[in-house]
Amino acid sequence: MESMERVAKEDGILPKNEIQFLAPRLDADSAKLAEGCEGVCIFVNDVADEAALRVLHAGGTRVIFLRCAGFDMVDLKVAKELGMPVIRVPAYSPYVVAEHAASLMMVLNRKIHRSFNRTRELNFRLSGLLGFDVHGKTVGIVGTGKIGALFARIAAGFGAKVLGYDVVQNPEALSYGVEYVSLDEIWARLDIISLHIPLFPSTKHVINAQSIAKMKSGVMLINTSRGGLIDTKALVNGLESKKIGAVGLDVFEGEGEYFYSDHSGTIIADDDLARLFTFPNVIITGHQAFFTKEAVDNIAHTTMSNIKAYVRKEPLVN
Repeated sequence: MESMERVAKEDGILPKNEIQFLAPRLDADSAKLAEGCEGVCIFVNDVADEAALRVLHAGGTRVIFLRCAGFDMVDLKVAKELGMPVIRVPAYSPYVVAEHAASLMMVLNRKIHRSFNRTRELNFRLSGLLGFDVHGKTVGIVGTGKIGALFARIAAGFGAKVLGYDVVQNPEALSYGVEYVSLDEIWARLDIISLHIPLFPSTKHVINAQSIAKMKSGVMLINTSRGGLIDTKALVNGLESKKIGAVGLDVFEGEGEYFYSDHSGTIIADDDLARLFTFPNVIITGHQAFFTKEAVDNIAHTTMSNIKAYVRKEPLVN
């Protein structure tokens, strides 16, 4: 939010009194706060479902700006029905998400999170900290767009064999040595799986009880894309059975209620999320893969450029 305010002042896109920064996340109840605002700018933890969109439209909102690339939080069908264009940030820095996925992979593998806690208590024993060489392992990428291709490049840099799955082959991924295989082969052959696909009805719960059953025992699973790609109950069962050896999540299904706010003094009502925190081989970060200075600045500048284009009635290219 600080970057958005700074860029708005620097660029002078709109008079200061025409931009309001509101703390509550968007949902059907908070949507009334935007009454009289022609445009609303939202983020990944906001909920622009049918109910929220209809409240916004009734209050005079005519356009939705997203400060992110994904748009699964918006009911696009209803937005189209209401004549509300949805304008996003198609790219801000694919490197940061790929780097975060690789960081989760290495922290899990070398048990750095556990070692950090031990050494702070002057416990320097190595028991339980054994990792493995990524070199020579088989790493799989589900979704080989820009982010997936860059993760492939990183994995190849470790000396791993990289397999990929996507509906369309990416020449960039091929240049990094990615071998395209079927999804069933991804599940069966991989030591490490990283998800880099958008959330659509066709990809919801792509990680489920059936796909987990096909995986190698001890597989590591990384998800920095969208929480809904994973059936959390199936994930917990896979961890309990030790079919899944380690999990790194930057996203979680139902995260909107928790992420980007402090719940340290409350009890988490989501049993699945609470259960995941009990596993020593699970790392959860709070949807922060995008969170670098460069990426946040890019998001702010692109969002403000989108707003400027709308105000000036220029083509809305995003």
